[in-house]
Amino acid sequence: MNSAVTPIEPTARAGRREWTGLAVLALPTLLVSVDVYVMLLALPRLSSALHANSVEQLWVSDIYPFVLAGMLITMGNLGDRFGRRRLLLIGAAAFGCASVGAAYATSPMMLIVARAVMGVAGATLAPSTLSLISTMFRDDRQRGTAIGIWGACFSVGAIVGPLVGGAMLARFWWGSAFLVGIPALVLLLLLGPLLLPEYRAEQPGRLDFVSVVESLAAVLLTIWGVKEFARTGWHLAPLAAVVVGVGLGVVFVRRQHRLTDPLLDLSLFSRRQFSAALISLFLGTMLTGAVMYFVTQTLQLLYGRSPLSAGVWMLPAIAANTVSFVLSPRLGQRFRPAYLIGCGLLLCIAGMVLITQVRAGGSPALLAIGFAVIYLGAGPMVTLGIGLVIGSAPQEKAGSAAALNETSGQLGFALGIAALGSIGTAVYRGTISLAPGLPGSAARSAKDSLASAGQAARRLPGATGDAVLHAARAAFTTELHVVVAIAAVLLSAVAILVTALLRHVPPTGQQQSGAEQGEESAAAAV
Repeated sequence: MNSAVTPIEPTARAGRREWTGLAVLALPTLLVSVDVYVMLLALPRLSSALHANSVEQLWVSDIYPFVLAGMLITMGNLGDRFGRRRLLLIGAAAFGCASVGAAYATSPMMLIVARAVMGVAGATLAPSTLSLISTMFRDDRQRGTAIGIWGACFSVGAIVGPLVGGAMLARFWWGSAFLVGIPALVLLLLLGPLLLPEYRAEQPGRLDFVSVVESLAAVLLTIWGVKEFARTGWHLAPLAAVVVGVGLGVVFVRRQHRLTDPLLDLSLFSRRQFSAALISLFLGTMLTGAVMYFVTQTLQLLYGRSPLSAGVWMLPAIAANTVSFVLSPRLGQRFRPAYLIGCGLLLCIAGMVLITQVRAGGSPALLAIGFAVIYLGAGPMVTLGIGLVIGSAPQEKAGSAAALNETSGQLGFALGIAALGSIGTAVYRGTISLAPGLPGSAARSAKDSLASAGQAARRLPGATGDAVLHAARAAFTTELHVVVAIAAVLLSAVAILVTALLRHVPPTGQQQSGAEQGEESAAAAV
């Protein structure tokens, strides 16, 4: 290896330096999670201050996750080729500069551009941190614990984000929300070179820029189209975007087969453990993510909670998720991941059953309890699934494996909201019952969504408006029940599938590493 690269023995157990380094890697993980929640709180105020119209507001909100998702595969590959620590530190510095630019933006376009740069920089963080964990923690059990702590940082960020962001927005201008993560970035830039090892492939090969463009366009168009389906329904533009995106994805895959140095090594999918874990994460994220979306909508629309109050009601779920992330790797040392993930998904289903008993009016306590049970059960799927994805990949491909994990999560989340959201909209419109004689515009608004019905009700006389709002809330409650019930049924099938696909995988610590699997596969081929 190059002298600039820190050698790590394949069998070495991590010591104090590696665990301290994990604390440094927690900083960008917290940052990404905090940014999501802070953005939701800051959007109304910044839209008013910058006089952003509805289209500009959508781009301010969406450009970051769109660009991030599109750049993940490229950034994971770049980390493997040119250095994971180097990419992490460059990305962190760029993220900080773009955050400052966003904080002091003077126009919607300036803010949109800054958020796009944040997306590019943010795409370096998750693949780099996960692949560095695989480099620092070569022992399967230690790596599982480290991934559990890494995942828990997302939950902690979800707690810190609304509280710190809300406090800053209450005292300072809207741009202060984008500066929350700057201290963490400064610490990362100072401590990263001292505590984090460097790793890059010995023979990185040539970067194929055509593949970079194809993967970016394929992911961007697909995710944008799927999210537009969820937002506006089935229209030509999002349908065309998905078709073109999928088509470019097919072209991208064919090109990877032909290249000597592909951007995405498709041989990773030949590893059963890798493919099975990635499938479980994709399907699980698709269904639990969609339920999370409906839970947040229910808190704000059905129970009338503000974004900050809704975040407080979600704290029990986030706390349960944190506990689950920390405990799952320990349980994974005694029990097979198939059974732990399967039992966890059954717990998710139990939480979904509780949510189907939610009624309009009163306290959202039952909703919060059901959601907490779901998040408690999701821990094994996330921590053990990511551990299997990262652990089954060769060390020189860990960045690409981490990027695939993140990309599948982004796609699964978008697809789940689009699919179940479309079903929910159909249920709402099919079950809402309005009194005859209602003005046409009010009736159309009431049949569109609960949010539109609330706006229409405020424009109508007292009793009439109350009747419209009551009917809309009843229809939305039915929508929630149907969507969550469908998710529970589908998640049951996922639990069975995951148990079948991963039943051969032994408990953590008794597994083969990615390198060992590769040697075994090569020997079998001979």
